[in-house]
Amino acid sequence: MAEQASPGVGRIRQNDIYVNGIHGRKPKVPTDHAELERRARKAMSERAWAYIAGGAGEGTTMTANRAALDRRVIVPRVLRDVSVRNTGIELFGDTLPAPVLFSPVGAGALVRRRADVLIGRAAAQLGVPYIFSNQGSAPMEDVAAEMDRIRPGSPRWFQLYWSVDEDLVDSFLARAKAMGASAIAVTLDTTMLGWRPQDLNLGSLPFARAEGIDQYTSDPTFRDIVARRLKAVVDKQKPEVTPGAIRTLVSIARNIPGPFLKNLTAPESMESVQTFLSIYSRPSLNWDDIAGLRERTDLPIVLKGILHPDDARQAIDTGVDGIIVSNHGGRQVDGSIGAVDALAAIAPVVDGRIKVLVDSGIHTGADVFKALALGADAACIGRPHMYGLAIDGADGARDVVTNIIAELDLTLGLSGHTAVTDLDRSALSEV
Repeated sequence: MAEQASPGVGRIRQNDIYVNGIHGRKPKVPTDHAELERRARKAMSERAWAYIAGGAGEGTTMTANRAALDRRVIVPRVLRDVSVRNTGIELFGDTLPAPVLFSPVGAGALVRRRADVLIGRAAAQLGVPYIFSNQGSAPMEDVAAEMDRIRPGSPRWFQLYWSVDEDLVDSFLARAKAMGASAIAVTLDTTMLGWRPQDLNLGSLPFARAEGIDQYTSDPTFRDIVARRLKAVVDKQKPEVTPGAIRTLVSIARNIPGPFLKNLTAPESMESVQTFLSIYSRPSLNWDDIAGLRERTDLPIVLKGILHPDDARQAIDTGVDGIIVSNHGGRQVDGSIGAVDALAAIAPVVDGRIKVLVDSGIHTGADVFKALALGADAACIGRPHMYGLAIDGADGARDVVTNIIAELDLTLGLSGHTAVTDLDRSALSEV
């Protein structure tokens, strides 16, 4: 694997910012998380902020995610030659410049129209994977095409929400293979939506407005399901007409494929939303389903949402290729274990037999360093890149992750290390 040439990506990024500063130009995207979050909130609508930044219940799992990172402190070593550093890794056949991925975030259209295309562009510019959201705001084929336009063969994964309709699952798997996915990330922790007060207090469910269902409305199998449901309806109850209902219908008409005016009156528009809400996820999902997935795809299978060591053992026994230690960014279960605390317990159990990734609460390059030292092969970035997207579109999403990678590189060297793959628990202490 090629090494990152001195002075390293961190110093290059610093120098670029400081040179621009000589000319009076400040970064559009803040380089610290607190200011990034503050600016993003100002840039987002109330509904967008509630959905992207909100958590389950009282938000204690989001607090636990940060507490788990803060309890681990880096113990730098000195007088080591760190003039050349290597932040690269290999992951499922892809050579990556850094152990960082863009996490899937649903309903990105709340932040920017066709958000997934913009995020894909950002990821392709950096050469790191984007895990396409199953609840995305653009068809996966459009995102893949944009990534290949920027960098042919850009790494990308697909996040699978396991529908109650098995034909739709197979269709998503086939499309993911066709558009060049390197892996399938099966989300396990959202077989039903968690209790999310920020959305509930606004009565805001993006999917009810057709925001974030583009993978479905672009799918031929899903469209067939909608058509069958329409034929089966004999006596449909007349909907209540209110100003809010009219605004929802307008949103649906804008987000469903096809001419806006036609969508306003087409029965398929509302039925597409109703169909999505009734079939998007299956609460009965179990280990037998995961075991059978190997017969349905030859792509690497990664299970997203593992938090217990016994589930990690079961994943290995089931024959999957990797796991993502995740509590969905604190959006599903209030009072859950912090993701990095879970990682600390799970990594020794896995012991290198399958790939281990982590998300939830990862904000900075120092956070990524800690996750790698605790045994993760890579870290996934969620809310921060969405904050960058809100502030400055694709460039903002790219710059946020660029800054995280730059800080990782500097933290690596300043702590006395030269390769991310060599990090282990000796680099940390717990307070």
